[in-house]
This record gives sequence, structure tokens and C-alpha cells, in this order.
Amino acid sequence: MTTEQIKLVKRTWRVFMHVSPATLGELFYSKLFSDNPSLRKIFPGNKLQQYQKSIDTLNAIVMRLDKPDELTEEVAAMARRHLHHGARLVHYKLAGSALLWTLQKGLGEDWNDDVQHAWTACFTVLANTMMNTASFAENAG
Repeated sequence: MTTEQIKLVKRTWRVFMHVSPATLGELFYSKLFSDNPSLRKIFPGNKLQQYQKSIDTLNAIVMRLDKPDELTEEVAAMARRHLHHGARLVHYKLAGSALLWTLQKGLGEDWNDDVQHAWTACFTVLANTMMNTASFAENAG
């Protein structure tokens, strides 16, 4: 990610910091499960706790985008948790699509090509780190 993309992701994320995790989580997971019903089984717990945890994690990631060493360990830990719950490499692309859709809906007219490219770059970094961790864990296990 470029410095400008990091700034753009952080700036646009501020909008979502004022939205309840329940609202964001419902939007994201509704889209994810609507497009991919089989993924529902990976998230069997309390929905509100899951929403809060997802938003807290995304917030921590966005805040650390300019600190790659800290970010890598956070994302790798998240990948290990997801793998434990049944997530597979193919699921990351599906989650990324739902995330970008959620961000687009949330930003409305403020969503543009630059924002889309920045968030796509952000998710690509996250997904690659998670997939590398998950792939290593799957091959080691």
C-alpha cells in the first residue's frame, strides 16, 4: 500500500467509527451470507459479539496500517482463529467482496475509484497475510 492509500483508508474509516458495530456487522454479514449461505456455519456464536469483535479487529488493523510489523502479527493471529473455526483460503475473497460492498454502501457518494483502490489494496495485504498464515498452518497440520 502507498502512503496515500493508507491515509485514504484511515480517513474513510473514521466515518465508520461513528456507526454502531451492530449496524455495520449486520450489513456485512447479511451480504456475506446472502451471497454465500454455506459460510453461516463458520460463525455460529452470538451475532452481536461477532459484530463487535469484527469491527474492533478492523479498527485495530486500520490504525496499524503504517506499522507493518505490528499489523502482520495481529493479522496472522486472526488467520489462526479463522482457520480454527473452519475458514479456508477460498473464503477470503468472499469476505473481501462483502467488505468492499459494505464500505461502498456506508460511504455512499464518498466512494470513488481512489477509495476503492485504497481499500482493495488494504484488503489484499490483509488477505495475503491471512492466507499465507492459513496455508502454512494447513500444510503443517
